[in-house]
Amino acid sequence: MRPNANKRTRRPPLPDDHSRLARAVHQPALVRLHRALSRLPSVVTVMNTGAHPDDEHNGLLAALRFAYGMRIVVACSTRGEGGQNALGPERGGALGVLRTAEMEESARRIDADVAWLGHGPDDPVHDFGFSKNGDDTLRRWGEERIVERLVRAYRRYRPDIVLPTFLDVPGQHGHHRAMTRAAETALALAADPSAFPEQNLAPWQVSKFYLPAWSGASYAYDDEVPPPPTTLSVRISGGDAVTGLAYRQLGEWSRAAHASQGMGMWRDDPVDQWSLHLKLRAGGDPGPEQDIRDHLPAGLGDLATQPGVTDAAGAVLREAQAYLDAAVAAFPDRERIGAALGAAARLIEGARTGMDRPVLDRLGHRLDRKLREIDAALFEAHVKAARAVFQGASHPGAEMALDVAVDAPGLADLAITPRLPDGMEAAEASRDPGRARYAIAVPETTPHTGNYPEAFDPMGGNGPAGIRIAGTLHGRRIGIDLDPEAPFTIGPQQSLSVDPTVAVVRMGEPASGIRVRAVGANPTDWQVPQGWSVRRQDGDWMINPPHAVEPGMSRLVPMVEGRPASSVQTIAYPHIRPASFVAPAEFKVLTLDVTLPQGARIGYVGGGSDNVGQHMRRLGLDVTDLAEGDLKDSSLSAFTTIVIGIFAFGLRRDLQAAAERLHGFVEEGGHLVTLYHRPTDGWDPDRTPPRRLAIGSPSLRWRVTDPAAPVTILKPDHPLLKGPNRIEAGDWQGWDKERGLYFAADYDPAYEELLSLNDPGEDPLKGSLISARIGRGRHTHVALVLHHQLDKLVPGAFRLLANLVQPA
Repeated sequence: MRPNANKRTRRPPLPDDHSRLARAVHQPALVRLHRALSRLPSVVTVMNTGAHPDDEHNGLLAALRFAYGMRIVVACSTRGEGGQNALGPERGGALGVLRTAEMEESARRIDADVAWLGHGPDDPVHDFGFSKNGDDTLRRWGEERIVERLVRAYRRYRPDIVLPTFLDVPGQHGHHRAMTRAAETALALAADPSAFPEQNLAPWQVSKFYLPAWSGASYAYDDEVPPPPTTLSVRISGGDAVTGLAYRQLGEWSRAAHASQGMGMWRDDPVDQWSLHLKLRAGGDPGPEQDIRDHLPAGLGDLATQPGVTDAAGAVLREAQAYLDAAVAAFPDRERIGAALGAAARLIEGARTGMDRPVLDRLGHRLDRKLREIDAALFEAHVKAARAVFQGASHPGAEMALDVAVDAPGLADLAITPRLPDGMEAAEASRDPGRARYAIAVPETTPHTGNYPEAFDPMGGNGPAGIRIAGTLHGRRIGIDLDPEAPFTIGPQQSLSVDPTVAVVRMGEPASGIRVRAVGANPTDWQVPQGWSVRRQDGDWMINPPHAVEPGMSRLVPMVEGRPASSVQTIAYPHIRPASFVAPAEFKVLTLDVTLPQGARIGYVGGGSDNVGQHMRRLGLDVTDLAEGDLKDSSLSAFTTIVIGIFAFGLRRDLQAAAERLHGFVEEGGHLVTLYHRPTDGWDPDRTPPRRLAIGSPSLRWRVTDPAAPVTILKPDHPLLKGPNRIEAGDWQGWDKERGLYFAADYDPAYEELLSLNDPGEDPLKGSLISARIGRGRHTHVALVLHHQLDKLVPGAFRLLANLVQPA
């Protein structure tokens, strides 16, 4: 069993977990210098492959990076856009932007590169939602496509070791299985010159391919076969030299960046040990391993024994290694560090000059990487501060400025060069020692920055713009990349958003105008369906449906200067750098045949992870958001129904404390509706619901991933299915992504099972919608992905919601 299996992190981390981690890993200047020096002992690269942001082996990667000095790379196939969000309402493409930013922050904390293989929901390789089947995932992604992208990553980053996160076994997430299978398939192809020649990349032979020798089973997954036997145990004693943390703890600080997935947990006294299974090794099996670095050139000096390296070049490399060791040992003496690094760099360059082309083709990337790492360490040894800040709007036609400040005593012949997109130029507007301001004009023809960066490098050079700093230190001309403090992006010249973005029109209601406010640019016109009209009124827009509007979805598009408008959404949370999501601006209107329950007065308790409260209001229901004080002190009898949003018991401690009051609300005649929760979301089967209700685990066994799976209504005359809208076959059409998850598995006999559904070839599940009469009231638990269907404006979801919130 994996000692730090997913089960240990899949709950929203407590605030004190993150604060303890933050205090432990704060990085002042000396820490940054030590981190830069810690790269120098190794020339080995390890690549960890996974399907989603948060799949990486953070603890193991932290150990390999900070204990051994290895370069670590995470190859991730999707942006996680089909997953869930424990932080806020972002879904789909916007969630992919958030999780991309989280992955970059997670990588920054352990000094990892990120190689993105998928590029958002419009790319075939994307997160289309939970999958139980690796074959189906490869079919939907395109097996050749994902393998080709992995081959490209192998050839670009040249990993010596590849380690998938999960096993390709039944009971595991289909995306995980597909990535593990593709990672193995790509090994031979990456080394084959005839494979994918259009890449224009040299072939690369990965030396070792490991699998985790632990089960990926957890509350979410259920590996059906045992893990492979352990061939190597990686055990590291003593912990991190800088923070004093165990590497597993440092890994949890990295995982905490995946806050939208509830990751990161403080662990007392963890053991830094990982069991691996060596499945493939280039050149055959040389016998048992004692160290993951066995049979690899662990350090620069080991390159001296590689085929084709002359005795003279080997002697120079060994001497360079001695200087690197001396630089590390000299910490924190910056002058001694700088002198040793300068000598090492000169030796490496001399050895490189004396190598013939075949040797350079095999080893040159290691030498080039080491020189870049030396430059970074030299800079950290002398810099006091360095920052780059873009000022002003960044869109086609804009005038903006770049402010740069570099305080690095001893850095001679300082040169600052802005790095800008093609077609953009920077004119120096002012200069003082260590400071400069550049005026930048953005041409009208400059394309917009995409939503999803293609890679992340912790040593800089990310995004479309930054600066290059050059100077002379200890006889060496160094160059480093510095990213701006806030990511630089080119957005649309005029963007707007509409408020609201969605409206629901109930058939049979008198047709009236819908007031919409345009925020940002003002539309000059609208594209509207036939029969609809739009007019200005008091600075807003009045949208009028036709008198005989048909059921269905209508899209209205604001136009600016004759072109469809774009909307720019800023995604900002404290744990990430701000990111932007650009999408077409539009206003959606759902017209449907729905009857509202009479007399329903609804209290809504949200955790910030769904939009159910807004959707209930759009339906025309009487809804009040319940805050902590309302749950603690106010009378709940003012409401006929209380709806608890997804994850809310895990996100709101005030809700946990109010459980007994909610039970009393039900006993006294109220209707409590709980939307789905994970077992880790503060859900106690015996204390959270009014009667015992256990959520199924592992969740892979208690979900239906096919959004078109047939639904059998077990009790068609049940009050929740009979009225005010009779729920029938048509209400289950058009569902998106999946039917439901985290189904109830074990519950009090008072609960009635209302639906039966299953994925193809599996037994029926009956815990997706259950309801019980309790006292004078009712508790209904909903494990359908109702909130997502409401976001997608699925008519049947609104009709079902109207039924579910009726008084008991």
